[in-house]
Amino acid sequence: MEKFENVSGVAAPMPLINIDTDMIIPKQFLKTIKRTGLGVNLFDEMRYDSEGNEIADFVLNQPAYRNAEIIVAGDNFGCGSSREHAPWALQDFGVKVVISTSFADIFYSNCFKNGILPVVLPKEAVDALMDDAQKGENARIAIDLENQTVSAADGEEYKFEVDAFKKHCLMNGLDDIGLTMQKVDAIDVFEAKYGESMPWI
Repeated sequence: MEKFENVSGVAAPMPLINIDTDMIIPKQFLKTIKRTGLGVNLFDEMRYDSEGNEIADFVLNQPAYRNAEIIVAGDNFGCGSSREHAPWALQDFGVKVVISTSFADIFYSNCFKNGILPVVLPKEAVDALMDDAQKGENARIAIDLENQTVSAADGEEYKFEVDAFKKHCLMNGLDDIGLTMQKVDAIDVFEAKYGESMPWI
């Protein structure tokens, strides 16, 4: 997993509430166990019509937001089933930060394990950032994970809370495998001793 670095750019506004994981990545795309290749199907049923053509008024199909690394969303983002493919699809598309008033617990945890920062802010702050996001290329939002701030285009700054361990993992690019590999020397020592003491296993 890549280290999380500060993000600054245009944010895509998605004011819908209860955007669930089936909206993020529909069930027909869950056959793969690869983390890559799902970005093209992110929000598939909202991005494309039945013929596979782009729906022009969907936010991520609009020129200003095609490369958005930030999403400002309505309440309860990532609810529904616990599919890890949802953050995989967001990450593969290029999304690095999702800002909302609330997230489903499992989705929230899965984001950190896949290099995405979910930022929880009060409704007033999210509403202000949503207004910024709707200005397209005329407004940029900046996220500073180390200092735990989101800065609006007008310079207004919002503080957010994040678990210290999750923050450490994001900033150092550590997913579950990465955390395990930090202990590889101790694991090797244990396995060697275990093999000596129980050679029949």
